[in-house]
Amino acid sequence: MGQSAEFGKFLKAMRSRLSPEDIGAGTASGARRVPGLRREEVARLAGVSTDYYVRLEQGRNIHPSRTVLDAVSRALRLSSSEHAHMMDLLENCAAAPRAGGQPAQAVRPALRHLLEAVGGVGAMVLGRRSDVLAGNRLAFLLFTEFPALPAAERNLTRWLILDPAARDLFRDWKAVAAEAAGALRLDVGRHPNDPQANQLVGELAVNSEHFRQWWAGHRVASRSAGTVRLHHPAVGDLELNFESLVLPDDPDQTLRIYSARPGSPSSDALALLGSLGADADAGNGQPQFPTAEAPAAVVETGE
Repeated sequence: MGQSAEFGKFLKAMRSRLSPEDIGAGTASGARRVPGLRREEVARLAGVSTDYYVRLEQGRNIHPSRTVLDAVSRALRLSSSEHAHMMDLLENCAAAPRAGGQPAQAVRPALRHLLEAVGGVGAMVLGRRSDVLAGNRLAFLLFTEFPALPAAERNLTRWLILDPAARDLFRDWKAVAAEAAGALRLDVGRHPNDPQANQLVGELAVNSEHFRQWWAGHRVASRSAGTVRLHHPAVGDLELNFESLVLPDDPDQTLRIYSARPGSPSSDALALLGSLGADADAGNGQPQFPTAEAPAAVVETGE
């Protein structure tokens, strides 16, 4: 395994978030010039020499064993997602860039039809970097009309962090946006030489102080299920459950489904939103989203 500067930066960020009290050192460990544990404290917890751990944080070209990495992970109290990210950084960041960049992602036709068939829930297919590869009408009514955006802007994380409408929509916007930034960092760890990902990170860092802080903290996040609370301009408050299912034929594609508890006020509001969207389609004299015969309710990223 190669070593990387990003790997060292990640270890340092994880060390800085721990306090002496976390390891039972209390105030007896003396005054500290910087937050977090000292390198020698992490080294002791991991059972390695201080010099060896310092070289890890400096990103020098050494080859830690899996046993050492597991010990460092335990010492830093990494979550399973953080541990996986640490391994990705070590294994992928030194990889040579792929000639011609990342291949374009495509959504299978059967999956496109499935999105339209489950019209009672919002459903999208997310690709690398959380690009919106496909979605049904209800998903776009819930969030934004991704098909109408320029191809480079059809990205869920970009929309969440930069669009003021997303701040108004998500009642817990800061937590949702921070989690999206953490998921993007996981993606960058898996695909460190993806120019579109690097461009997206740069755009978000330039335009969002929140994102700059989240990114500097090396936070990672990965949730396959959870709840979001919305205040929708058309139907009011909703509480929706989401499930994220990784597609077996492409682990970089995720089916994200938003649903409401049956019989709840949110279920009624979701149904109302769908009917309002259908009325709007009929009033325009043409479908607002592509039909089953031309199923590009699927959004191509144009990679």
